[in-house]
Amino acid sequence: MRYDLVILDNDGVLVDSEPIANTILAGYLTELGHPTTYEDSLRDYMGAAVHRVHDLIRERTGQALPADFDDTLHARTFAAFERELSAVDGVTEVLEKLQADAVPYCVASSGSHERIRVGHRRTGLDRWFTDGIVFSAQDVGKGKPAPDLFLHAAERMGVSPERCVVVEDSRLGVQAALAAGMDVYGFTAMTAEDELRGAYGHFRAMTELPALLV
Repeated sequence: MRYDLVILDNDGVLVDSEPIANTILAGYLTELGHPTTYEDSLRDYMGAAVHRVHDLIRERTGQALPADFDDTLHARTFAAFERELSAVDGVTEVLEKLQADAVPYCVASSGSHERIRVGHRRTGLDRWFTDGIVFSAQDVGKGKPAPDLFLHAAERMGVSPERCVVVEDSRLGVQAALAAGMDVYGFTAMTAEDELRGAYGHFRAMTELPALLV
């Protein structure tokens, strides 16, 4: 293994949440008078913390979202997760391989700790992730594409950035990893390869990942 730490994104890499979450986000923004398609939501918000939604709506319209926007969005999203969410195909095999090879890993997500935990409990991935290896943009106050989250995860795990590899499926996530000085592999199950420019390599099926890390 050429890396001392594998940093996994959560949404779209561990749990198949992006279609659910972006459908709900697009619908809610449209309901509030900010017409947004599913494709718009993927383009503008996939991989980002919720503050990016506030920032872009204010920048584009001069309007602020309602004070209860985050709470309502999260409630709708978590309810849908409880009904529909599944783990990404093949991710359990990846985690088994990392553990068998004694390779340290963690999750670093723009989502809140609550969102991460709701998804992990629903999909059974919670057994793979103790609190000490779960990191959220909440911990640093900035989401991707800022590098802060990945640097925080590396520091807490005791590994220098150049010895880390990130697994990402979003443009913003790849940008954040590169800004942190880390190698990054782009998962293209949902995102076109040319959207993940700068990644060290790309893969479409999660079962391909272990071979890329050796």
